[in-house]
Amino acid sequence: MKVLFVSPGWEKGRLWGELAFKFPTLSLASIAAVTPPEWDVAFLDDNFETIDYCCTADLVALTAMTPQAPRAYEIADEFRRRGKTVVMGGFHASNLPDEALGHADAVVVGEGELVWPQLLSDYRQGSLKRLYQSGTQMEMAAIPRARREIFTGKRYLLTNTIQTTRGCPFDCEFCSVTAFYGRKYRKRPVANILQELEQLRKANSFLFFVDDNIVADRKYALELFAGMKGMDFKWLSHSPIDFAADRELMKAAGESGCVGMFVGFESLNQESLSAMGKVTNRARSYLEDAQAFRDNGIGILGSFVMGYDGDTPAIFEQTLRFCEDARLEAAIFPILTPYPGTSVRRRLEAEGRIFSNNWRDYDMEHVTFRPLGMSAEQLQQGYEQLCRSFYSFSSMYRRIFKLHRSVQVFGPMNFGFRAALKRRKVTA
Repeated sequence: MKVLFVSPGWEKGRLWGELAFKFPTLSLASIAAVTPPEWDVAFLDDNFETIDYCCTADLVALTAMTPQAPRAYEIADEFRRRGKTVVMGGFHASNLPDEALGHADAVVVGEGELVWPQLLSDYRQGSLKRLYQSGTQMEMAAIPRARREIFTGKRYLLTNTIQTTRGCPFDCEFCSVTAFYGRKYRKRPVANILQELEQLRKANSFLFFVDDNIVADRKYALELFAGMKGMDFKWLSHSPIDFAADRELMKAAGESGCVGMFVGFESLNQESLSAMGKVTNRARSYLEDAQAFRDNGIGILGSFVMGYDGDTPAIFEQTLRFCEDARLEAAIFPILTPYPGTSVRRRLEAEGRIFSNNWRDYDMEHVTFRPLGMSAEQLQQGYEQLCRSFYSFSSMYRRIFKLHRSVQVFGPMNFGFRAALKRRKVTA
């Protein structure tokens, strides 16, 4: 028996579809790791590979985030027309299983490792169910090493991605992580992580932790960073801005090889931060916090949500000025997007403010709701101008042309974002 894992591509003409640097879908490698040995496993990335719909696979499995869902449905529909059995999972299918079942023979809701072997067994016995959902969460010590060999030969920037924790202790209104994993913060044993890292070091010295908040448990993070010290990794991950207040932990991260963090500033408006549930952020200390990252050799990929209820057209210039004053190495400016399963979607639905459920536009680049402090057109145009200004040569010079170890990562990142923005189709 053969299973084909498919990662649907990002749409060309949009930012994420035009970025030259691509990373593999770790979730599919994790599901491949719990696939019984009697199954042959193949993997295809729709971003840069042609799909053979007449392949010999018995079962096709796809995962997709919301903006990828339309492409995933197209792929699933075509495979089913050829007589293939299709299974879907991931964030979007988990939040809208009935919709996904219109394009798949079965849907996996939530974490898939526990139910995947049973699904494959049911398929072989001709008793495939329509819906699979585990009643419990995966024991973190039982998570096997991801089957990264399925990425061999693909055009990825790197395949050294790893997850040490699942979930987030916070519940930001716009975030879909809590809806998927819950607020319980679960950790893999540090010893298991270090063993896996020893193997990954043989492939590449660069590493990306896909954790949503790698420093949420201070004791755990300190143990992990201490174990990594001397491995000579250059690594990146996600952390909240208040990470800057813990200088011991930040120093340990820097000494373990951290060169960059994705940091959710989200807003310069404290009232907006409170409304979105970003309880750890203090806008008044942002400049000082950013300097603390830099002092420890850690660059910042900042994120600022555009279009919250407290935002007016002035927010775009204010955000640009802050980013340059703080000398943020890189940033993204996602338009507030009411993803299925999130609290913000429930609120905006109740207020009658969502005007589009075209999932293609749920890519954080397009306005899908009516903002309060400006028109939808002003939000879209402000976003476009902010992106162009931030990734202009003059802004890049002010922010990143300095002696700092993170430039080796953020220099190419800036040029990559700039090139992708020039290739994308502007909607305003």
